[in-house]
Amino acid sequence: MSATLQLGIIVGYLLLALAVGLVAYRLTDRTAEDFYLASRTLGTVVLLFTTFATLLSAFTFFAGPNVAYRQGPEWVLVMGLMDGIIFAILWYVVGYKQWLLGREHGYVTLGEMLGDRFASTRLRGLVAGISLLWLFPYVMLQQAGAGTALEALTDGTVPYAAGAGLITAFMILYVVVAGMRGIAWTDTLQGLFMLVTTWIAMVWVLAAVGGPTAATAALEAEAAQYLALGSDHYTPQWMLSTAIVIAFGVAMFPQVNQRFFAAGSRTVLKRSFALWPILCVALFVPAFMLGAWARGLDVTVPEGGNVLPAVLAEYTPIWFAALVIAGAMAAMMSSSDSMLLSGSSYFTRDIYRPYLERDASARREDLIARAGVVVFATAAFLGSLLEPATLFELGDAAFSGFAQLALPVLVALYWRRTTRAGITAGIAASQGFYLANLFVGTIVGGLEVVGLVPVVGEVAPALIAVVTAVFQGSYLGWSAGIVGMGVGLVVTVGVSLVTTPAADERRAIYFEGLGAD
Repeated sequence: MSATLQLGIIVGYLLLALAVGLVAYRLTDRTAEDFYLASRTLGTVVLLFTTFATLLSAFTFFAGPNVAYRQGPEWVLVMGLMDGIIFAILWYVVGYKQWLLGREHGYVTLGEMLGDRFASTRLRGLVAGISLLWLFPYVMLQQAGAGTALEALTDGTVPYAAGAGLITAFMILYVVVAGMRGIAWTDTLQGLFMLVTTWIAMVWVLAAVGGPTAATAALEAEAAQYLALGSDHYTPQWMLSTAIVIAFGVAMFPQVNQRFFAAGSRTVLKRSFALWPILCVALFVPAFMLGAWARGLDVTVPEGGNVLPAVLAEYTPIWFAALVIAGAMAAMMSSSDSMLLSGSSYFTRDIYRPYLERDASARREDLIARAGVVVFATAAFLGSLLEPATLFELGDAAFSGFAQLALPVLVALYWRRTTRAGITAGIAASQGFYLANLFVGTIVGGLEVVGLVPVVGEVAPALIAVVTAVFQGSYLGWSAGIVGMGVGLVVTVGVSLVTTPAADERRAIYFEGLGAD
């Protein structure tokens, strides 16, 4: 089957998804609340699957199987079970309180909710700026995933840049013309499609190799350590750190966090969070086990490539492999379009209006939002062409970055004593700690390149040693992301205890007059 037909299947599927979104768009009211939150009317099935599809990204379909291929199938326990359960709890603990507040006060973004409570435009802008900062690498992740998937599927006929450009063009088109309602409807279709095709792919591959027993035997012969719990990679600290950071990070993702505001009722939230772990296991088991089994099978994975397209190309017909990759690309698009929609709301409502044009008309705000989508997506595409890191590294950085917001927000939602100074300091401290961990190595390396480390070292060798030890340490096996979360919690509580609430803070709105439906 030619590359043209493969591309035809992929583009055809994307066009089908676009058509569903456009039908829903015709029912969308021309209001900010409907555009961003579907007028807070999402039901259980749509809320569950739009959240599900929003997280069905390149990290799930390419980075996840890659980890299972290189390190073993225990990744299923981290993402499928531990992370699923932790996020389900956060969905209710954080999501229900946000839903009550959003229904009562009309909040659209996390920044609005915090800025109103603490009477702080600066806090509102800080939360929006941090969110946009971490959205950028995650949008890049979708584009990089699309580029590598198409390049592998077509044996290089479609180069990496063209694949990344294709997904970028589609997501720009989709977000500019549709809103939350269209995205949610399309997400539901894509989530169901990917759940079914992933299971079919696993059954198909297993049938081709002689069943799960034969696949497991081949894996044992190649990497027997994969069948035992625990390894140098899957330490208890690493597994707990990763599961906790991902779950808390997901709860703060703008595209996920805003869905807490969009639920139609308390019952919808309860049903959705109860079903979430089941849905996670149902997807991650086949996807990640395919990656792990591939280690023992005769599958050639290109250096720097992804294992899932290689397995499908080896054991399934080309048309089916193309269909699964099309669905994966559509899932990436469903992640990206939600990110861009949420990103535009954070920019226009928390940065543009408060700081640049407080009295902007609704029409002007709408134009700024749509233009921002184009600029943001294009910049992320250009960044993805540089291929600055692996898919896992990009995803891990974004998850951990968003996770730094979670504990200060959780404290503010449930502790009346939280002060403006406390939450602002907590967010700034945790973000600063995590960013230092990400970039101190690059900074020190740059100083070495230009020959400044010896000069600086002569002045303050002890300081250089301390900084490097603190920000590049192992933290006894715990990740920098989870240590940063601890820093944010301690600083938020500590500063709140030693500072006095500002006179214009609205301390009561998080605790009084919030009735359930």
